[in-house]
Amino acid sequence: MGKKSRVKTQKSGSGASAVVSPKEMMNLISELLQKCSSAAPSAGKEWEEYTQIRGLVEKIRKKQKGMSIVFEGSREDYFSDLMAWAQENGASCDGFTVADFGAEGYGLQATRDIKAEELFLWIPRKMLMTVESAQNSILGPLYSQDRILQAMGNVTLALHLLCERANPASSWLPYIRSLPQDYDTPLYYQQEEVQLLLGTQAVQDVLSQYKNTARQYAYFYKLVQTHPAASKLPLKDSFTFDDYRWAVSSVMTRQNQIPTEDGSRVTLALIPLWDMCNHTNGLITTGYNLEDDRCECVALQDYKENEQIYIFYGTRSNAEFVIHNGFFFQDNAHDRVKIKLGVSKSERLYAMKAEVLARAGIPASCIFALHCNEPPISAQLLAFLRVFCMTEEELKDYLLGDGAINKIFTLGNSEFPVSWENEIKLWTFLETRAALLLKTYKTTSEEDRSMLEKPDLSLHSRVAIQLRLAEKQILEKASASGRSKRMHFEKKLEEEAPLPRYEESDIALLENTDADAKLPIILRKLEEVEEGQEIQVEEDGHLLNGEKAMYGMNMEANGDPVQQETQEKAISSRYLLYKNRRSTVSLLVCLFFFFKVKCRGGPKT
Repeated sequence: MGKKSRVKTQKSGSGASAVVSPKEMMNLISELLQKCSSAAPSAGKEWEEYTQIRGLVEKIRKKQKGMSIVFEGSREDYFSDLMAWAQENGASCDGFTVADFGAEGYGLQATRDIKAEELFLWIPRKMLMTVESAQNSILGPLYSQDRILQAMGNVTLALHLLCERANPASSWLPYIRSLPQDYDTPLYYQQEEVQLLLGTQAVQDVLSQYKNTARQYAYFYKLVQTHPAASKLPLKDSFTFDDYRWAVSSVMTRQNQIPTEDGSRVTLALIPLWDMCNHTNGLITTGYNLEDDRCECVALQDYKENEQIYIFYGTRSNAEFVIHNGFFFQDNAHDRVKIKLGVSKSERLYAMKAEVLARAGIPASCIFALHCNEPPISAQLLAFLRVFCMTEEELKDYLLGDGAINKIFTLGNSEFPVSWENEIKLWTFLETRAALLLKTYKTTSEEDRSMLEKPDLSLHSRVAIQLRLAEKQILEKASASGRSKRMHFEKKLEEEAPLPRYEESDIALLENTDADAKLPIILRKLEEVEEGQEIQVEEDGHLLNGEKAMYGMNMEANGDPVQQETQEKAISSRYLLYKNRRSTVSLLVCLFFFFKVKCRGGPKT
């Protein structure tokens, strides 16, 4: 079918390095593993550690130059093979083609008019690369004996991808050849480009991503060379850092979760063709049809012939897009920055505040988010700040006073202040905290805007500065919002305005509104909160109104090949609206695991 695989290993020629002895390479790998496995650096030393790790990696890369497996020709040469392979395997291919969209990279282009909610794309399971297919491949023996692979499905996918890339008979070659040869994730940044992120909220995640990737590479290099179960792996002959970085980025930018064949749990997967779709604002329009055993995607909106077909990756911040996807989304309605807050254990009122927070399902120390839109704080953060600023008498009232239990429902509701004084305190705190965070940046917003006007900026430098500026703009808006709110409540206090009182009948208002600020905190369950992820709504429910079992899917599979160091965490359920091909609204449950960081699908090139 189509072109035959044209793969080569660059082991000679002008680009190749001198032959390196296995012992010399193993010594460097061992040094890298030791450096990456050492205790976390003290505050302020993270950059120094990063440069040391990067120095070791660059030594290894220099000695491995020319040894990576690459495909001849350009990526575009293989798109016809991809489409033919997809059609042969039962995927839909009659409404679109792969096209180049300039700065957005490659994407899907409509070849006919497509109506909103029309089922235009489906991909059968046999085309997917999954953790299960890895277990049944040449990687299986090693997977069965290595706990790291068993615990980290995304790393399993990365190694699976590398093994299949090196196999000239692999059934996935038409897909693998169509993948980018490199990416724009921070793993590919030059050191001076990473340096532009110093002082940002995102930089710690960027440094951790690089460290974890280097540690994983060193660990698996040694494992492949020494473990008996790895003796037949093609990686034994050629496994460079650049290979692993490419595989990690391929998985990180594309992986999603699908149900296993029996529907009992979820597994990680790479979904060919579908992952070519680029991102725009909207709603999740992809699901998994268990009866037909395939991924299905309906159109997000009407598309005319020759227009680009987009999907919505999920409510991701620009930091997440940059770190895990390699692009900055200018019109991101869900952008936010992390803010870590906690009640000091040395505070006299700590026990009382912690108890009130616990009753509301909020820990005494937590990572929240400041949002780009109004209001800049969520119901959870509002509740936390109210408790954080409570006096002893106010705390007693929420612990022991009349209707104390019912009052917990009002903590995250903007319409029921604890007191005017409490509102003044919390908004003053927010105004001041945001202003202080702004002072930690090495440049001003005006300086960032001036830098972005320079025509000679590299793509990575431009993205780093855009992210830096976006963070500042969110903090500036939060500070301004805090100031405005403070002045509003100072006026209320001055006017001696009566406080709105919560009545038990108001529970209907709390439960049936779309405004997040009015949701009762007590109805929300807090999972482990990381990376700006806030408290999620958890509901017990079932699939309704659908003849077929369907799983809603988005591009936030919440698993990063470079930072997921623990086993799968608790499953959370979200209900998503999705219209099937009969235009019947089905209520779908989207299952996904909480990992340390998130990922998405759909390449940016």
